[in-house]
Amino acid sequence: MFIVIVTLISFAAAASAVFAFNLVLTDLAKRDRKVMKDRIRTEMRQRQRSDLRGSEQFKDLSKLAAEALEETASESASISIRFKTMIEQSGMNLTPGRLLMMMGIFAAVFAAPTALLLGLLFAAPAAVVGALIPFFFVQFKRFKRIELLRSQLSDCFELISRVMLAGQTMSQAMQSVAEEFKPPVATEFGICFEQQNLGLSPEIALRELARRTGLLEIKIFVLALMVHRQTGGNLTELLDKLALIVRERFRIRGMIKGLTAEGRLQAGILLAMPPVMFIALLFVNNSYAMQLFDHPELPISALVSMAFGALWIRKIVNFDF
Repeated sequence: MFIVIVTLISFAAAASAVFAFNLVLTDLAKRDRKVMKDRIRTEMRQRQRSDLRGSEQFKDLSKLAAEALEETASESASISIRFKTMIEQSGMNLTPGRLLMMMGIFAAVFAAPTALLLGLLFAAPAAVVGALIPFFFVQFKRFKRIELLRSQLSDCFELISRVMLAGQTMSQAMQSVAEEFKPPVATEFGICFEQQNLGLSPEIALRELARRTGLLEIKIFVLALMVHRQTGGNLTELLDKLALIVRERFRIRGMIKGLTAEGRLQAGILLAMPPVMFIALLFVNNSYAMQLFDHPELPISALVSMAFGALWIRKIVNFDF
C-alpha cells in the first residue's frame, strides 16, 4: 500500500513538473512572439510613414495647398486634374505620364497586327481599344479601392469618435485609424496625419483628403469637422450618427446591387455575344465571316450601337442617392 501511495505521489509530482515546465516554455514563447509582433508592427509603421513621406503628396506642400484652395473655389476641374485624381484614387504606383505611355504601347501592339491582317481601316479602332485597356484597368482598380474604402468608413468614424471621447485630439484619432485599420482607409488617414505633421494646415489637409478620396461620406466628414472647428458642438455624437448613416448607405447600396444584378448580367451577355459569335464564326467558316469587312459600315454601326446600349444600361443600373 505504501508503494502504491509513493508511486502516485511521484507520478503527480512528475506530471506537475512537466506541466510547470510547459507553462514556462509557453510563457517564454508568448513573450518572444509578442516582442517580435511589436517589432514587426513598429517596422511596418516606420516603413509606411517613410513611404507616405516619399510619395507625391509631400513633395511640395505649398503647391498642394494652392491646388486645394483653387479646386475649392472652382467646382469644375480640368481633364488633367480628373485624370490625375483617378490614378491617385486607384491606389496604384503610377504617374499620369507612365499611364499615358502604357496606353500608347497597348495601342501600338493592337494596331500593328490589325493593320497587317485586316488593313489600315481597322487599325485605328484597334488602337483605340488597345489604349483603353490600361485606362479601364486603372478605373477597375479605382472602383475596387473606393468600394473597400466605403466599407471601412463606418468603423473608422466610430473609432475616431471613441478616441476623441477618451480626450484625444483629432490628429491622434487619425493616427489611431492609420495604425489600427488596413489600407486603403489607413493609407488615406495616414497621409492626412503626416501632412499635418509636416506643416500643412488641418483645413487644407482635410480638403485634400476629401479631394483625394472623392467620396461623399468623407466630404460630409470633412465639412462636419470644419463646421465644428468654427462653431463647436458635440463632435463625438455627430461622428456616431455619421457612422450609422454611412453603414445604412452601404447596406442600401448592396441591396441595389442585388436587385440590379440580373440586368447587369443580361447586359454583359448581350454585349459579349456579337464579338464571341464572330470569333467562333472565324474558326468555323473564315471566308464567310471575312465578308463582313467588305461592308465596314456594318461593324462600325454595330460597335456604336453597342457602346450606346452599354452607356444606357449603365445609366439605368447606376444612380446616386
